[in-house]
Amino acid sequence: METEQTRSPHGRIPEGVGAGAPRRAPDRIGAWLTVLTERPVSLYAAAVLRIGYGLLYLAFLLREFPHRNEIWGPGSPWTPELAGQLFDQTGWASILTLSDSRPYFEACYAAALITSALFLLGWRTRLMSVLFAVMVASFHARAIFMTDGGDNLILLMAMYLVLTACGRRWSLDARRARLRASAGTTKSSAAGLDAGELRHQLGTSRRTLTAVLHNCGMFVIAAQVCFLYGSAGLYKVQGGSWGNGTALHYVLNLDLFRPWPELSLLADEHDVLIAIACYLTVLLQVAFPFVLFGRLKYPVLAMLLGMHLGIAVLMGLPLFSGAMIVADAVFLPDGFYRSLGRLFQRIGRSAHVEEAAASPRVEPVLVPPQPAPSSH
Repeated sequence: METEQTRSPHGRIPEGVGAGAPRRAPDRIGAWLTVLTERPVSLYAAAVLRIGYGLLYLAFLLREFPHRNEIWGPGSPWTPELAGQLFDQTGWASILTLSDSRPYFEACYAAALITSALFLLGWRTRLMSVLFAVMVASFHARAIFMTDGGDNLILLMAMYLVLTACGRRWSLDARRARLRASAGTTKSSAAGLDAGELRHQLGTSRRTLTAVLHNCGMFVIAAQVCFLYGSAGLYKVQGGSWGNGTALHYVLNLDLFRPWPELSLLADEHDVLIAIACYLTVLLQVAFPFVLFGRLKYPVLAMLLGMHLGIAVLMGLPLFSGAMIVADAVFLPDGFYRSLGRLFQRIGRSAHVEEAAASPRVEPVLVPPQPAPSSH
């Protein structure tokens, strides 16, 4: 279109127009590099990942609190000596194996709870993200044979989130930054012009490094989720039970994954729906990486949400389902989260107005003036 508009009246293409066409690809690459190095992207999605995984791991530790000693502590059948022998082969490490005393383990468990809560709230997020990754890796490595896919995904995401600026939105750090900006606190300095330029350059370099690390971390998270879905779908295609639509029938009849036997039997009675669910699961997982660049991703994400909720209820895997649901949130744009926040604000304001309207009003009582007492 640009070529037709810039064509001269004599039918000749002006000089420089044809040379501009091959520059489109380099221009696009330059634009991508500019976005990569100048500003962090998907800050709201990173905040959702921080809140989601912090909340999931906090709930996981609280759920296993009565059994903590048998799983990770000195009372575990997998002793610290056995764990150390495995670490020598695999290269893993865990702070829980530094001592086999019960007070040390209880201190580590309390530290894990506090770290998860502070990471969830976004307090000193840069430091808390590192401590959260260390805690998740330590507990994961201590009982490596008792983990599942949800634990593995949370471990990977905890390590990736260290690179991101996940505390820029919906966090105590963001609230503190807003209060500081609104107060107009400025730091005055008597240093010379050279020192000011040096500080400006250091600040620019820091912002660029933060943006690059954040964007690379978010890209790795998105790629990890795509590989997870794609590999799971391709692996299912190789099996005959998924091809003939009977895989979910066998899953619903496994005693290990039947927290609600009556509900599993009720779902297993519908053969046609079971077969459709099998084919739809494989189709969604295989097609997932290819629908992320259009609006088709929204119904796909909605169907994946329903699939994970079904796994959580029917198979009793809430940690795995929660980890996958939070991971899917990385593909929603910031505009979606901003509109969602505005919707919650409107709902809160309307609820406040309704509450104020429903509260009884005290009408003033008008007392008629009394006649002045007679002098007689």
